[in-house]
Amino acid sequence: MFIVDSQVHLWKEETADRPWLPGARERIKLQGHMLERFTYEECVRRMDEAGVNRVVIVPPSWEGDRIDYALEACEKYPHRFGIMARIPQNKPEEAKAMLRDWKTIPYIKGTRLTFHRPIDRNWMIDGTCDWYWPFAEQHGIKTMVNTPIWKAEIGAIAKKHPKLTIICDQMGVMSRTVDDAIGFWVEETADLCVHPNIYVKLCSLPAYSTHPYPYHNLTKYVRLMVDKMGPKRCFWGSDLTRLLHRGITYKDTVDHFTKHMGFTGQELEWIMGRGICECLDWPIDE
Repeated sequence: MFIVDSQVHLWKEETADRPWLPGARERIKLQGHMLERFTYEECVRRMDEAGVNRVVIVPPSWEGDRIDYALEACEKYPHRFGIMARIPQNKPEEAKAMLRDWKTIPYIKGTRLTFHRPIDRNWMIDGTCDWYWPFAEQHGIKTMVNTPIWKAEIGAIAKKHPKLTIICDQMGVMSRTVDDAIGFWVEETADLCVHPNIYVKLCSLPAYSTHPYPYHNLTKYVRLMVDKMGPKRCFWGSDLTRLLHRGITYKDTVDHFTKHMGFTGQELEWIMGRGICECLDWPIDE
């Protein structure tokens, strides 16, 4: 099976010439990520151990809008990594220039926008990011969104821009929600299935359960999402740096889906890699 992880953060240590954003350490702790760096060398080693063919790098918010380290990873391992790049969402002209330049960089598969932090939460509804959706549709920019509280708004955007590909992060679940409390968020996201241009990442699951591995209490919610969206529109992801310090291995996260969820072989083919590759126009035989 060709396995592609739809979400891994990579970052370097904080230094004077590479500062993190104010309050970053507190937010990292709240989100459950490990505080130390996570390098692409370590990531590739763990990928090889777990049988993961590719990773979609999602540059972390605490480093700001920079993607230089992600690009370095891709240049070193061009067949293992792709990037969903960050942009200055509140600076349209600067962001548009970056997006035009990036069209020439094959490693960049699209962008990832965030609407879950105090600084950017209202950018979905106050007009700040209105420029983005028509621009992305016009230029064919695939877009991941972390926007747990704006499901109706995302649905309206998808309807207004039917050629725009939108990928919802983490099943649309609000951070630090666990066990049956995720049901509300999952159902909201699953109901977006009426928009054929919306896709979903099935990632970060261990962070949403207080039960032991393999988190059987979450299976029904993942099954609900796949049944509504269809396996071609659901993408497995680990969000690995939220898991390693919990004693969970990368192989565990793969086995969770391939051995414990009860998916058919055909469903797993799409969920574990084929779906995200086709969505991002990233041929498996590259």
